[in-house]
Amino acid sequence: MRRTLVAGFGNVLRGDDGFGVEVIREMERAGTAPPGTVLLEVGTGGIALAQALLTPYDRLIMIDAMLCEGAPGSLHVLRVEAVEALREVDMHMAVPARALGLAKVLGVLPAEVFLIGCAPVDVEELMMDLSPPVREAVGEAVRAVASLLGSDPLPVAAGASTHG
Repeated sequence: MRRTLVAGFGNVLRGDDGFGVEVIREMERAGTAPPGTVLLEVGTGGIALAQALLTPYDRLIMIDAMLCEGAPGSLHVLRVEAVEALREVDMHMAVPARALGLAKVLGVLPAEVFLIGCAPVDVEELMMDLSPPVREAVGEAVRAVASLLGSDPLPVAAGASTHG
C-alpha cells in the first residue's frame, strides 16, 4: 500500500490564504481518503510538514493558495520536479517551497510531490471566509486530490521547481 501525506497550507484568518486548510477539512468531513492516506492541516507552520515527513511517505500532495495566472478560483495541479535545499531554517516556513527545502535537507522528501494551487482573490485582509470563487474551488481541489490518489491521475504540469 502506498503511503500518501496530503497537506493543506494557509492562514484561515487571511481569507483565501486558508484555502489549503479548508480543502483538508472538507476531505475530513467527507471521510473518503483511502487507506494509507494521512490528512494534515499545516497552517502557517511548515515545520509541521517536515516533522510529519519523518514518517516515510511515498507521495506528498500539498494544497495552497498561490499567486498564479488565471482568474481567482482557478486551480493548478503541478508535479514538483526539483526542490532546492534550505540554507537556513525559519520556524514559520509558511510557503510549501521552504517546507520542501527542509524536508530535502532532512532526507525525508517523498519520491512523488504534487502541488495543487488555487488563485486567490485576497490573502491579506483579516477575514475567516473564503471568497466565492475560491470557496467554489474547494470541491474541485478535493476531486483533484482524489484523482491523484487513484490509479488514473489527472494530467499535471511537470517541471515545477521550488526555490526557498
